[in-house]
Amino acid sequence: MAYKISDSCVSCGTCEGECPVGAISQGDSQYVIDEATCISCGSCAGVCPVGAISEG
Repeated sequence: MAYKISDSCVSCGTCEGECPVGAISQGDSQYVIDEATCISCGSCAGVCPVGAISEG
């Protein structure tokens, strides 16, 4: 199941560089994860400073 970024995202961009498949990009108001590209590795969740990323 793909990871998702919640509304608590502060748009710091840390997760984007951590994604091995480039599934994370800047959206209109915060970063977003492309569910079709995400491989559910969890790398992004591990580096998020505010815990805004979770599986589901």
